[in-house]
Amino acid sequence: MKPLVVILMGSKADEPHCRKIAEAARELGLDVEMCVGSAHKTAEHVLAILRNYEADSRPKVYITVAGRSNALSGFVDGAVSSPVIACPPPSETFALADIWSSLRMPSGVAPAVVVEPANAALLAAKILALTDSSLREKVGAFQKAQAEKILADNQELKGK
Repeated sequence: MKPLVVILMGSKADEPHCRKIAEAARELGLDVEMCVGSAHKTAEHVLAILRNYEADSRPKVYITVAGRSNALSGFVDGAVSSPVIACPPPSETFALADIWSSLRMPSGVAPAVVVEPANAALLAAKILALTDSSLREKVGAFQKAQAEKILADNQELKGK
């Protein structure tokens, strides 16, 4: 049973940000599905989406993408038993003050917050790799490639 990353965006405007997450997750070997639903405007729709995924026995991580007043991440986290990662889209409109709606959650609601899309996918892969050895190998290979690039950059710099 292949692990799943469910990317739930608050509006269609978040799609470019979500596509970055999806691309990185797929590169790590994860199945990805994307949905649109607003905790503020379509709460019943979001709950229906979550009930459908929660009935699916595949291991999964939810990545929520919502800006401004990010109720979506806390709403999803309170409704599911799987891990939730909030990955708010970048916004200069409020001088980044809207990030606080992703960072401050009430007690008993604990989505992780990762701002970089590729890193949100990596965290999802690391969580799912806890019970999937092939995924753990892919994550390890990815991290090794990242380290090798730094070492190669260092060698190149020393050679100049």
